[in-house]
Amino acid sequence: MFYHVKDLQYNARVSRPDPAFATLLLEQFGGANGELAAALRYFGQAFGAKNPYPDKYDLLMDIATEEFSHLEIVGATIQMLLTGINGDLKNAAESSEIMKLLNGKASKEEVIHQGMVAPQFLIGSAGGPCYTNSQGVPWTAAYINGDATGELSADLRSNIGAESRAKMVYEYLLQFTEDPYVKETLRFLMTREVAHFQMFEAALATIQPNFPPGVLQSDPKFSNVYFNMSSGNDFRGPWNSGKTTQFGEEIQYVADPIAYVMESNGLLEHEAAGTDRTEASVQKLNKDLSKKKSGEVNGANPPGTVQWNEPREQAGGNKKQHAKNGNAKASPAKK
Repeated sequence: MFYHVKDLQYNARVSRPDPAFATLLLEQFGGANGELAAALRYFGQAFGAKNPYPDKYDLLMDIATEEFSHLEIVGATIQMLLTGINGDLKNAAESSEIMKLLNGKASKEEVIHQGMVAPQFLIGSAGGPCYTNSQGVPWTAAYINGDATGELSADLRSNIGAESRAKMVYEYLLQFTEDPYVKETLRFLMTREVAHFQMFEAALATIQPNFPPGVLQSDPKFSNVYFNMSSGNDFRGPWNSGKTTQFGEEIQYVADPIAYVMESNGLLEHEAAGTDRTEASVQKLNKDLSKKKSGEVNGANPPGTVQWNEPREQAGGNKKQHAKNGNAKASPAKK
């Protein structure tokens, strides 16, 4: 159940209209890395987490709802940056003020060009934000359809990447405006991306084991092999020397992949090296994790009548239990 509070989470301000920057800001309204995509991404992921991981459901719904509030902040900022345009264009009987301000044919043609690039501002919505990116391309669910895999550890890693990309868009946007009030708003929104990054990272750490994502383990024969697949500068670093980051296996560097593939009969005769993992230990872990993961999901979904909302007394008991476990939500400190 959503309840809309008419005040913005962050009181956005602008010092002057700026249609050009409003067009750029559409990237965070209806773009691939924008607030709408983030809100729907986490909103969709939350459903599968509801029963097996109620704490992660709470996290995803909280952040999804905050992302909707950020969408509102971006939309409000765009609307303020377009102040006056709608009224000017409503004066259809005579040349509007926005056109009278353009001195010469070149200036007018430049505005028309901008309208062709992002027509929703001048001939579509005439001063209101649309669900498109800065080039006028409509928002699409293709931006997020691959981000709900049914495996929470994979989804959380995807979310960390999404927050990183969104942070970078705000970082770039800050370079295209001189309005101090708009900069304040963008900095707030950018900072929340950093905060969410850390929240998802912390949530991922509570899922153990969480590597590799899913249930089935990797083949120990190939999980620590680095193939030098390019000629020229053969750089070495922790990605192709030393030990692997998760399994702690000794990295096997193959300097000449072509020769090695030929010698090993297309890797069929390649043997595991630099690892304590064996095929037997992998198969045992596959069975153990399969039983554990399926038990978590099936155990949280007992047979019989199913309802989404918990009975009030049960919900209250769960909140008390979460508080005992150190998971109670913190309230902002009163001044």
